[in-house]
Amino acid sequence: MTQRERPLDFDEVRGLVRERYAGMAGSAGADAEEQSRRLGYEEDQLTAVPAEANLGVGCGNPTAIDSLRPGEVVVDLGSGAGLDAFLAARAVGPRGRVIGIDMTDAMLEKARENARKGGVTNVEFRKGFIENLPLEDESVDAILSNCVINLSPEKQRVYAEAYRVLRPGGRIMVSDVVLERPLPDEVLSSAAAYVGCVGSASLRSEYLETIKRAGFREVRVTKESCFGDLISLDDPIARELMESLELTPEQVDEYRKAVTSLHIYAVK
Repeated sequence: MTQRERPLDFDEVRGLVRERYAGMAGSAGADAEEQSRRLGYEEDQLTAVPAEANLGVGCGNPTAIDSLRPGEVVVDLGSGAGLDAFLAARAVGPRGRVIGIDMTDAMLEKARENARKGGVTNVEFRKGFIENLPLEDESVDAILSNCVINLSPEKQRVYAEAYRVLRPGGRIMVSDVVLERPLPDEVLSSAAAYVGCVGSASLRSEYLETIKRAGFREVRVTKESCFGDLISLDDPIARELMESLELTPEQVDEYRKAVTSLHIYAVK
């Protein structure tokens, strides 16, 4: 079995994620819609936003965790082509504002184009890293994120930044993946595992403790599901794992069962 000689460092992770998601900027389509339905998006949500904003990626529907309120300022960490940002913009209305943060130029360009096509005027997209948010202290009411924070090797810093920019009483509504048990090092250190949201995933207890250490209270899991039920063996990431690490479908299926998708809610 092919193994990496060392774990990927932070810059390598960023490079892999940026390259992978830049290539996905034009991948919206029927398959993306079907995948989004499996992730929990309702039909009226999918038809309410520009079709090109839906890439069919993620591990849940963070906008369904808690209802957003008219007039709120909302931030979407790792906003991609804009799906969750546009849904949030609809929820907060013309008096509200949504800010999408992404590090990938191709995604930012796509999201801004989608906003123009859809006539969405209460949303903006900024380039930045989720570990160092381009936002002022205590300036937002809610933070969304969909299967992005797990990609960061500095999750504590991500949640510290989220805490910094939220107003007192503000909340996070995050969909993310965690491990129920450790996976083999050769799987965790593979490039395919990183861009497939598994390589840098934390154990469940460690992930939730990270949120609490950042200062959040009322940390709770509002919904969970087996990640393997959301991602099929025909998924490109699963196929890449099998090919690069010479894994059997049975091995990949077993590893998928160790990964859980969580919807998490917490308050500052």
